[in-house]
Amino acid sequence: MTLTVATLLPGIIFLLLGLLLLANNSATVSLIRGFPRSKAGAVICFGGAALWFLWVLRGLSEADLIFFKSPTPVMAFFAVLAIASFYYLPDFLAVRGAAALALLGAWPLLMTAFGEYQHPQRLFMVTPVLLLVLPLALWWGASPFRLRDFLEWLYRRPGRARLLGGLLAGYGLFLGAVAFTY
Repeated sequence: MTLTVATLLPGIIFLLLGLLLLANNSATVSLIRGFPRSKAGAVICFGGAALWFLWVLRGLSEADLIFFKSPTPVMAFFAVLAIASFYYLPDFLAVRGAAALALLGAWPLLMTAFGEYQHPQRLFMVTPVLLLVLPLALWWGASPFRLRDFLEWLYRRPGRARLLGGLLAGYGLFLGAVAFTY
């Protein structure tokens, strides 16, 4: 992945999230507020994160494994664990999946920017990615009900969601412009 693509991807994600918050009609508000306990969100986010994690496990070498010669038993264990999560831990599975996707997605973005010291504008991408990993992947992943509380606070006053949407969309456009300066 090039640094241009690694900067453009978060810019597009921020822009789309910002536009979603700016829309502020009843359909988008109910979609956003219902996301933490959404079954479709759980299938998309947690299922996607589980598949991505299994893909990462598939690439483990024998040196990375302790007891096994191939990653197949480890992959089978985590696949069963992911499937069992849908039945035994369905609460806030969409939030946990989004947290796992944030962790898995941050790695290639940050590794693309690693060592690119001749491009100081890379920090416009690296900083929000790291700041997103902290609340989303760590705090909301460990305590997913906090996202529900944040969304309740966000929509308690109508201007908050629009303000956050405007900031996210503006920063997404800014990252889009920064992406083409490398």
